[in-house]
Amino acid sequence: MKLIHITAVKEFEKKVKDILLHSGVQGFSYHEVRGFKSNGSVSSSENWFASSGVENESLMFTVFADDEVLDKIAERIRKFNTQQEFESRIHLAAVAVEQII
Repeated sequence: MKLIHITAVKEFEKKVKDILLHSGVQGFSYHEVRGFKSNGSVSSSENWFASSGVENESLMFTVFADDEVLDKIAERIRKFNTQQEFESRIHLAAVAVEQII
């Protein structure tokens, strides 16, 4: 089981929901977050919030899923991101869950 966090600008809300629903996700939660990036040396492709010095209206999705579903989500996000003309991307981070009560 994996705990998956996905962040995206608010404009991508519908797309992220579509990715999750078409990847076999049974349920998820999401909430608004404010993303901020300092003027550090991290490239925009490595930073979750690409605009420098500006707060972004973003969303964070939380999903619990098995490895198979994670792979489907990741592949759909990669495909979406490669088709983007803008700096903004959908970002995903997943960690193993040791125990759920």
